[in-house]
Amino acid sequence: MSAVEKRVKVAGSGKHGKKYLNALEKVDANKKYTVAEAFGLIPEISFAKFDEAVDVSFNLGVDPKHADQMVRGAVVLPHGIGKTVRVAVLAKGEKAKEATAAGADMVGAEDLIEKIAGGWFEFDKMVATPDMMVAVSKIGKLLGPKGLMPNPKLGTVTFDVAKAVKEQKLGKVEYRTEKTGIIHVAIGKKSFGAEKLRDNFNTLASVIVKAKPPTSKGTYLKNITLSTTMSPGITVDPMDALASAGLA
Repeated sequence: MSAVEKRVKVAGSGKHGKKYLNALEKVDANKKYTVAEAFGLIPEISFAKFDEAVDVSFNLGVDPKHADQMVRGAVVLPHGIGKTVRVAVLAKGEKAKEATAAGADMVGAEDLIEKIAGGWFEFDKMVATPDMMVAVSKIGKLLGPKGLMPNPKLGTVTFDVAKAVKEQKLGKVEYRTEKTGIIHVAIGKKSFGAEKLRDNFNTLASVIVKAKPPTSKGTYLKNITLSTTMSPGITVDPMDALASAGLA
C-alpha cells in the first residue's frame, strides 16, 4: 500500500478515484504551505471538468457554545465569488423603488411574504427594511433553516437598501463558526487565478482575525485548509496567512 493510499485509508474513505489519488500525491501532508504556494498549487490538484469553487476553512481557538465566542459576520470580497446572486427585498414606497433601481431581483412587501409562505424561494439573499421585520417574523421558521433570514449584524436589515443590494450582488459572503469552531467559506472559482483568489483570501482572513473574541484564550488561528470542490486539502501556514493579510 502506497503512502497516498494509507492517507486515504486513515481519512476513512476508499472511494476516491485515480484522479483524486494523483492530486493527493502532489500535496505534502506534513507541510504548511505559504499562501502563495497554496494558491499556486490549486491548478495542479484540481481535476474536475467544471469550474470548481475554491473553499477555505479556518479552525479557530474558540468555543461557539459560548455566545461571546461566536465569530460571525459578512464581508464583500474584492473579486466576488463567481456566482450570480439573486436578491429579494422586503420594502415599501421609496425604499422599494431604491431596491429596484439598485438591481434587486424581486421587491415586495406583504405580497412577497405571502408568496414565500406559499413555498417560493427563487432567491439567494434577502434584504429587509427595519419596519418590515415584524411582518418577516411570520415566515422566520421558513427563512431561518435556509439561512435567508435578514440580520442587522450582516447588513441585511437596513434602510440603505441600495447599498445592501449592491453588496450582495458584488459577492458579500457570510462567515460563522460551526459547532467545532470551524469557519468554512467559498472565496471564488478556480478560473479566477491565483492573484484574485489570494486577494479574496486576504480580505476574508483579515476580518476573521480582527473579529477575535476578547474571551478567546490560547491560539486563535489554529489551522487553515484550502481546497477546491473535488480536490484534497492544502494546509496553509497561519503565520504566513497573517503576513499575507498584512496583519503580521
